[in-house]
Amino acid sequence: MTETAVPPPSADHPATPAPSAPGAPSAPGTSVPGRGLLLLMAVATGLSCAGNYFAQPLLDLITRDLHISTTLAGLVVTASQTGYALGLLLIVPLGDVLDRRRLAVGLLAATALFLALTAAAPNGPLLLAGTVAVALTAVGAQVVVGYAAALVPDEARGRAVATVMSGILLGGLLARTVSGALAGVGGWRTVYWVSAIPVAVMAVLLHRFLPRVRPTARMSYPALLRSSLSLLREMPLLRLRSTLGALSLASYSVQLTALTFLLARPPYGWSEGGIGLFGLLGAVGVLAMTFAGRLGDRGFVQYVTGLGIVTLGGGWLLLLAGDHSLLWLSVGLVAVNTGQQAVLNSSQTVLYGLRPEARNRLNSVFMTSFFIGGATGSALTAVVWAHSGWSGVCLLGAGLAAGALAMWGLERLGAARHTAH
Repeated sequence: MTETAVPPPSADHPATPAPSAPGAPSAPGTSVPGRGLLLLMAVATGLSCAGNYFAQPLLDLITRDLHISTTLAGLVVTASQTGYALGLLLIVPLGDVLDRRRLAVGLLAATALFLALTAAAPNGPLLLAGTVAVALTAVGAQVVVGYAAALVPDEARGRAVATVMSGILLGGLLARTVSGALAGVGGWRTVYWVSAIPVAVMAVLLHRFLPRVRPTARMSYPALLRSSLSLLREMPLLRLRSTLGALSLASYSVQLTALTFLLARPPYGWSEGGIGLFGLLGAVGVLAMTFAGRLGDRGFVQYVTGLGIVTLGGGWLLLLAGDHSLLWLSVGLVAVNTGQQAVLNSSQTVLYGLRPEARNRLNSVFMTSFFIGGATGSALTAVVWAHSGWSGVCLLGAGLAAGALAMWGLERLGAARHTAH
């Protein structure tokens, strides 16, 4: 079925204005969101994605409570990753052809429902099914990110995307810490029961405050999925940015995995709680993402990408000295997180500007590649750590960052050739 583009909101086709969210400036006659609405969207994305990370520090508790094997419990993490990947491929593109507000609200409501069902799971198989369902619908966060990009003018897109994406970053970072604390009070099920409530509240608030945005294309669902693959085939920039993003997250994931190995052994010998709290240093990346968004809106998006990759790679050189130095370990961790968030924000800013009518499909392709890169980085880390220890994983992380830099170089070379012609 041939795609029929539908104009995005404009002077001729405005979005239906939303009631002013708390803290949002009143702007009669305009659909441009205020900061209050963007912050609401950021909180919604963070709460939506947090459910993907709750189980990671609770696997031992879950194993004992449900009387399941450690192998089956370990599959909970795999189930979450699988569900989210399927959601990116199969659900996120729908944002181009359906009412985005209804889609985003429906996905958050479904996430709340599945969190509650997961909390009530009586055995391992149903826990896995609930985990997949939670992750599948948690891609509502990515629909909200695309929503934010559609609501603002081009010159404000970077900041809007950065604000909403910061919710996803903080949600992932804080979920592990919060889940451990709640589980200590009332067991692992408490985490899922309690989290279902604010997610449901966010669904109600988004329904109340999000403006309506017309679908940007009309096509059947099979044609929609085929068009996502067509975009990847037809757009060299999408291929380059997807590869760049995958390599950058692979580099970042090496740090996430290897840091636990390092801090659990001498000379550190930290507990799981201490390791989790140390990982919160990554929240500095939120500031980097916001700053990167502002620079991108001022026309420096390519510089943000290049500097982000260099910072990511340089962070690994600092981490190399962190084997026996907490100071260098801390500085390196901040550098890796800062560089990664700058690369992510600038890449989304570039891609969202390519085809406004296909933003959700572009994001689907990019984020799927992004998370494949992350999973690959984690898998490589376990192998390299076993053979080469901390120095080996630092070289791995730096090498992946160098690969991302090469992709950016190819992108700039292609742009230069296009300009010359």
